[in-house]
Amino acid sequence: MNLTRRELLAGALSSTLLSAAPKSRYTVGITTNTRGGWENDVWQSFHDAQAIGYRNVESFIHYFVDFWDNPQELKKRIDDIGVAFVTISNGGPLEMHFEDAAKHDKIVADHLKLARFIKNFGCNHLKINLGPRRPQGTTADDLKYMADALNKVGARLTEEGVKLAPHAHMWSQFENRKEIDYVLANTDPKHVYFVLDTGHITLAGIDPVELAGKLGHRILEFHLKDCKPEWKGGAKTRLDRPDMMNDPPFHHLGYGGVDFPRIKATLDKIGWQGFWTVELDSSPTLGPKESARRSFVYLKERLKLHPSSFAPRT
Repeated sequence: MNLTRRELLAGALSSTLLSAAPKSRYTVGITTNTRGGWENDVWQSFHDAQAIGYRNVESFIHYFVDFWDNPQELKKRIDDIGVAFVTISNGGPLEMHFEDAAKHDKIVADHLKLARFIKNFGCNHLKINLGPRRPQGTTADDLKYMADALNKVGARLTEEGVKLAPHAHMWSQFENRKEIDYVLANTDPKHVYFVLDTGHITLAGIDPVELAGKLGHRILEFHLKDCKPEWKGGAKTRLDRPDMMNDPPFHHLGYGGVDFPRIKATLDKIGWQGFWTVELDSSPTLGPKESARRSFVYLKERLKLHPSSFAPRT
């Protein structure tokens, strides 16, 4: 079919306008180790997420230890599925007792190795957890040693072009507002950033809307999960670790316990940009794929994220 000059010009103009259209500051991803069907088959979780419309996935290093020395094979596998990594988190087999000064050298070495590994996939930040909470909780000395370790790791990762972002997580050594405030006040903001998990922050008694506004651009990534409506604005009492399959505290987006529209309005106001990573620890009733689908629809239809939010990260 021959096109007229007017049609050619119109097509060129349309392409130019499309490419010049403003893109979203948000990049949507999903963490796919959801118990209830995805936890034992990372490849199926990636396929299912991709089928829903997610193009960016996040996972944990223990799924990929066989690829430590062959990252290009892992890169090929995720390329074939049609997804890219947001990041790959720490966890076993890495040392995670940041509160133990005797283990700091091992912590630095392990996390430097992981940062170099994820660079093979274009990742530019490393989200980490800080190890299981001890029965006595986190002491003042623990906090000091944790901040010291984070500064050491963060400085080394900055040299590699990777940003370090600890994740506040219920039932870990880094859980509540006191611990968050201390660690962020005693680490270098040029080397240590933050991952704000809306579900864990709410269970810790903190309003994620307020914390998002306070921490602003120190946040590199949000983990998006919802919780019970009565916990909105922060749970009134601390919840001991529940049975994730029989009494799950976290739910798909739109369940009612987290005010996502206000979080987005807060971030829009300050011009924040980064990853919005859907996450659900368990989904025993709906199953991981259906829960992930409902969260995807919520982001598109309720929060009306720009279509470019759902594209592969660049």
